[in-house]
Amino acid sequence: MYKEILRNIDNVAIWPLISFVIFFTFFIMLLWYVFTADKEFISEMSKKPLQDGSENAHDVEPLNL
Repeated sequence: MYKEILRNIDNVAIWPLISFVIFFTFFIMLLWYVFTADKEFISEMSKKPLQDGSENAHDVEPLNL
């Protein structure tokens, strides 16, 4: 049943190709970003969750709840 429906749809064979091209393009762009990203920025961002924020404590006003 599904085979007959798919056979009657025009250009059904092009959709897997389009999906593959989109995936491949995204993957290549992601690799390009990883290899060209600023290593200092990545290092700074990776340490961000581990900082307690005490170095910027004088810039932030305390919350009065």
